Amino acid sequence: MRRATSKKVLRAAGLALAALLLPACAGLPTTGGVSVGLELGESTQDLDFLPVASGPIEGAGPEEIVEGFLEAGITTSDNWATAREFLAPALQRTWRPAAGVSIDLGTDTRTISSTVPVEEVEDADSAEVQVLLDLVASVDESGAYSDALGASTMPFALERMEDGEWRITEALDGVVIDAPRFATVFQGYPLQYFDLAWSRLVPDMRWFPRRLSPATTVTQALIGGAPSEWLEPAVQNAFPADVQLAQDAVPVVGQVAEVALTRPAADLDETTLSRMRTQLQATLKAAGVAVTRVQFTVDGRSLDAAVADVVEPTAEIGSLVLQDGDFGRIVGDEIVPVADISAQIDAIEEPIVSIDVAADDSRAAVQLGDGHVYTVHDDRRDEVDARPGLIEPSLDPWGYTWSVPEGEPSAVQASGSDPDVAPLAVANAWPTASAVSDLRVSADGARVAAVVAVGKQRWVVVAAVIRDSAGAPIELGDAKQVTQLTEPATSLVWLGPDRLGVLIGPTSPRLLTQMVGGPGSAEAAPSDAVSVAGARTSAGVRILGASGQLFAHAGSAWREVASGISVLGTRAGE
Repeated sequence: MRRATSKKVLRAAGLALAALLLPACAGLPTTGGVSVGLELGESTQDLDFLPVASGPIEGAGPEEIVEGFLEAGITTSDNWATAREFLAPALQRTWRPAAGVSIDLGTDTRTISSTVPVEEVEDADSAEVQVLLDLVASVDESGAYSDALGASTMPFALERMEDGEWRITEALDGVVIDAPRFATVFQGYPLQYFDLAWSRLVPDMRWFPRRLSPATTVTQALIGGAPSEWLEPAVQNAFPADVQLAQDAVPVVGQVAEVALTRPAADLDETTLSRMRTQLQATLKAAGVAVTRVQFTVDGRSLDAAVADVVEPTAEIGSLVLQDGDFGRIVGDEIVPVADISAQIDAIEEPIVSIDVAADDSRAAVQLGDGHVYTVHDDRRDEVDARPGLIEPSLDPWGYTWSVPEGEPSAVQASGSDPDVAPLAVANAWPTASAVSDLRVSADGARVAAVVAVGKQRWVVVAAVIRDSAGAPIELGDAKQVTQLTEPATSLVWLGPDRLGVLIGPTSPRLLTQMVGGPGSAEAAPSDAVSVAGARTSAGVRILGASGQLFAHAGSAWREVASGISVLGTRAGE
């Protein structure tokens, strides 16, 4: 047994010009170039490059052939043609590289062992090789990303071919890519789905090989696919099941995406067509495709599709703070009151623990020092939850205040705007968890994130919010584990529609920026950080220190922007 290093058996990887855009099949794309450095929102017309792995080296033994095959997973062009060179002819025809991706810690952590000792390779005609991987995540055939921590063994069978060279005759479908290079080879694309009320768009992150233009990739995934299993109870697809792409390409001409559909689309009503256009147009823009319009056609005839109305995010204006007894937005050196709620909050004499303000500023959920939760709006303050041990509450876009005791994670309740109506018990709230420390509903109201304890483990999880026809939350879908924490969390927020910010510590505070359905990254936080307020982007994050200092990003560092802050307020969905 030995620890393999690609330097011993592979030629150095180079860079080559990106291949021309090729049509991709439904599901995980299997054709097209792999680009380095294209970020969401950047122009897709920039010149892209491909990382290139080497093919088999003449005279390589079984272990070297397997190692080279694994390395070739970084070269996705021509349906992983380079990786197929390591396979026997029969396996070349049946191997399915797009079946998924196993993401391991790194190439130097792979342990490769063979049933044939090195000194006996010259006399052997067959061999079995096992590779021990230290997995961190996986991507399934639909492009959905999941944490997959732990060791995993991959078996291979090899035979000596007629020309004397070793080739793989048995291998699992899918490819292996090390975590440091995963984001170089694959790109995250947030597919957009409607909520159950057809009023908001909800992202569902998928990972596909980078290519010169993702227009075909994301269109095929949206029209021919389905939402992730965990999210499906809270969203819907505007595209009917019998409507498919009529051709395997979506050209973008003059910033117009030309989408040819099958004949059932010709019989759709105006409302369905407008929702289809809105959903696809938003998906393309989120994928970084420079489009101003989506044009549907059937048999060459254009379909007249309008744009559906959806709720757009409100503008961000200043951080919400309670400073020297005054609550409002801090703009420069001034506190600008929030109409309808600032006066009521300023009049509260008891200590205030947290303040969560509705997106339209119409109300706030406030937790006081005694742990009780209140709603504040107009000239009223209503107590909505007085159970012991409550964590900080979270408002949702439908006007419900979510609250739950730390030691009873399944006892989530949602209180509406009418104090005379009993709170709703939200069913199926983390039934396997023993504790919950943080809870935040997303801005679209279709998802809820939480930090829960399951046994001795701490997890950041998300779940779909299932609502009735009036928008009342009645149940959660099954929880999806987003990432495991090694330290307690002190604060949880949303950073835009598809990322979470988790303040962890408290001895050496760090801010974890975690994609929902993707990898995360961590950075040092101010040494005495106690809470965080989210924003549309990571740059807009604000952190409160124990001594009342307010910090904002200044490049890779933190800069103090205010002092004397007793409560850092949050905004619903952030």
